Amino acid sequence: MKGLAAALFLLLGSAAASDTLAPLTAAAGDVERGRKIVLDRHVGLCLLCHSGPFPEQRFQGDLAPSLSGVGARLSAGQIRARIVDASRVNPNTIMPPYFRTENLSRVAPAYRGKTVLTAQEIEDVVAFLTTLR
Repeated sequence: MKGLAAALFLLLGSAAASDTLAPLTAAAGDVERGRKIVLDRHVGLCLLCHSGPFPEQRFQGDLAPSLSGVGARLSAGQIRARIVDASRVNPNTIMPPYFRTENLSRVAPAYRGKTVLTAQEIEDVVAFLTTLR
């Protein structure tokens, strides 16, 4: 039973309130900008590991849960927490932290101290992902 519970946790994520994170900016996220970030293989890199309802994207990942229905499974705060630093929810995750700069390994000197996405880009991605129901 432990193995099944762990697999479900990794697949669906936890729904506990402690797994949520408040918005990073005062400005609301923009759904269209968020969609572009998710689909852009040079910015968000989401489809490297995830798949989703994006028929125009030929190659999609299968290492991580599908983004299909993520907005029905998780709240905006839970999605945000996973993007900012998924290791807060799952210490064994392979998902990189998109808004953390401390305690990272193998970071090229040019990228040290920099986040992968800005706070506003995170909010844009969250706005988009919450529409996937």
